[in-house]
Amino acid sequence: MEEAQRRALRRGRARLVEALQVAPLWDPLEERGLFTRTMVEELQSAGSRGDQARQLVIDLETRGKQAFPVFLSILRDTGQGDLADMLIKECECPPVSPQLVDLRPVELDLRGEKRNKNVNFPERLSIPVQAESERPQMPPVPARGSAVDKRNRDLVYELKADPCGHCLILNNVEFSGDTNLSTRDGSNVDCKKLEKRFKSLHFDVLIRHDLKAQEMVSELQKLARRDHRALDCCIVVILSHGCQMSHNQFPGGVYGTDGKPIPIEKIVNYFNGSNCPSLRGKPKLFFIQACGGEQRDRGFPVDSDSPGNEAPGGSLESDATPFRTLSGGTDEPDAVASLPTPSDILVSYSTFPGFVSWRDASRGSWYVETLDNVLEQHARSEDLLNMLTLVANAVSGKGRYKQIPGYFNFLRKKFFFMCK
Repeated sequence: MEEAQRRALRRGRARLVEALQVAPLWDPLEERGLFTRTMVEELQSAGSRGDQARQLVIDLETRGKQAFPVFLSILRDTGQGDLADMLIKECECPPVSPQLVDLRPVELDLRGEKRNKNVNFPERLSIPVQAESERPQMPPVPARGSAVDKRNRDLVYELKADPCGHCLILNNVEFSGDTNLSTRDGSNVDCKKLEKRFKSLHFDVLIRHDLKAQEMVSELQKLARRDHRALDCCIVVILSHGCQMSHNQFPGGVYGTDGKPIPIEKIVNYFNGSNCPSLRGKPKLFFIQACGGEQRDRGFPVDSDSPGNEAPGGSLESDATPFRTLSGGTDEPDAVASLPTPSDILVSYSTFPGFVSWRDASRGSWYVETLDNVLEQHARSEDLLNMLTLVANAVSGKGRYKQIPGYFNFLRKKFFFMCK
């Protein structure tokens, strides 16, 4: 599609969302080859009529050179010629000079908000807002089954190998009696879910159960020393008790079954560009289901339309243990080795540093259950960061106690899982 045609769709999007009647379009869009039946069904599931219209306009930009004239023809055939005429006019208009962008101040009144006693907020903030037609447009979400935004291929990690990489899952459930660490009931549920999920996403999955700290280190080092040159990615999943630890880069630590902690940053650094050359430039993903500390978050009052789902009934446990440091009060030397650039690394935490992470004895942890559901529903169309945002939003609305997952992102590109 030519840039003038893309610009016309973007400028006309507001009117199309308001007026476009999408129901008569679905059959002609499929019959004339603009969308497959699967794509049409996905558009129909986007929500309200306006939501469907918005997604249709966004996806049109990805449908090739003939998409714009064919869409105009379908509009006229379905009695919506006025919208076709509007798009033609927008297409003929020259691009607006940056100096002519409409910047309209919008005032946000913060006087009714509760404020921190130690912070003085201004009574009003004036924020320039661009007109919708001139705002920078986000790239369209790839169509279902397509893992790459074709127009921004250089900003997307390419996964061509099958399997696309190794996935190591370390699952600690039973801990030595002298550690005072409880059995992690429900963790095997998490493990089975993630094994099935990552196999479906074309990873070679290896699982190790109930390892002491040094055994965990050995498995991680063994994986880091493997030849990954023919592969495109690597995933490490750790399901264990966790704690706060002093750190330079990545917070937190996880326990072996012998009660000895391993700093997260030590685990991550086994796979950095210096220690694992065959993964240089390739995404290395870490998913940590463990507590970041022992604080319990009761949340704060919100409006009635904010998330408020209660967790299903069951035995609720946490993976918390108190803050501790290693001998001498500092981390081991390997844990603080600096990275020139921590590139192509993402560490996803089940909870905010310092807080507990909740786990249901029968259904598994909130974090893994939600992550698995989001991957099932959105891995074909959404990049990893978008999906982790969905996970955080869903988990944050659960239960009497609160939990908010987060991540440290040093990926250089967007990451889409391989889906068939």
